[in-house]
Amino acid sequence: MNRANLVFAALLAVLLPLSLLAGRVWINPFDVAGGGVANAALILAELRLPRAVLAIVVGAGLGAAGAAMQGYLRNPLADPGLFGIAPMAALGAVASFWLGAIIPPAWAGWSLPLLALIGAGTGMAALALIAGRTSSDGASGFGGGAGGGIALFTLAGLMIASLAGALTALAITLAPNPFALSEIVMWLNGALTDRSWREAAIAAPLVAAGIAVLGLAARSLDALTLGEEAARSMGLDPGRLLGLLVVGVGLTVGAGVAVAGIIGFVGLVVPHLVRPLTDRLPSSLIGPSALAGACLVLAADSILRILPLVTELRLGIALSLIGAPFFLWLLIRMRRGSL
Repeated sequence: MNRANLVFAALLAVLLPLSLLAGRVWINPFDVAGGGVANAALILAELRLPRAVLAIVVGAGLGAAGAAMQGYLRNPLADPGLFGIAPMAALGAVASFWLGAIIPPAWAGWSLPLLALIGAGTGMAALALIAGRTSSDGASGFGGGAGGGIALFTLAGLMIASLAGALTALAITLAPNPFALSEIVMWLNGALTDRSWREAAIAAPLVAAGIAVLGLAARSLDALTLGEEAARSMGLDPGRLLGLLVVGVGLTVGAGVAVAGIIGFVGLVVPHLVRPLTDRLPSSLIGPSALAGACLVLAADSILRILPLVTELRLGIALSLIGAPFFLWLLIRMRRGSL
């Protein structure tokens, strides 16, 4: 285990128990003789532990996806939302609020995560169909001309994200009733409030599979850092790499959106925090970024629970308030040529 993995694994080991104790109702671990032991155990087992596990799972998926994207696009400003997979997953989830009246009661609890995953899968398929044409059209597979893989991959993601955003806005505008409108808007802001073991069980295997797929792409991403021509001369298969990225990012981001809504900027911020502790190659960045993403989301969610506000601030809003200035700082560094 490299230094970055050790650092963030140790930090996560500290943050997890603190997260279980923190909240509107603080739990004193040394007050074993108190009368509220049973209530404290119930709060830990049914409320805080599944929420903490879900924060770790969602953060790990977003962190790993961000590191892989920045490695593939060779752009430190790349973020999972760029691919259009997160907006498509959000569109699928929004559709569940529209279809709530016709969904059988037995499926009502599963409609939102299921449709969000279907949305992510649709975004993955569209991205593969558009960007994957580089191989079948005889293009070089990465860059160079109008059909270059990286440029086409980015433009395809932007197009899908724009279309998904427009359709989501249309769904909000034509919301069937005020309750559905409120639910859509609140869910799109992203949060881990009122989540249970069911959501953790949905997201964990999907995110784990996605990170494993991104790990398979790590060596190819390392080769790509040497340049497109050098990567091809080393036997890099552009189509395989694209497929691994589409599946890996789709699973990690889609699963996170399916259970927590839109939580932005984690994939942008985390790789920059991790990179100084590594050799800066994607193969050594994806794993630590997953751990760092878990730490960031867990810490942010814990802090939100203890803020003295009437209504708990949504996690997606809080991380956007952090991520937007960070993004501006990165732009300023790029303009000065120090990034």
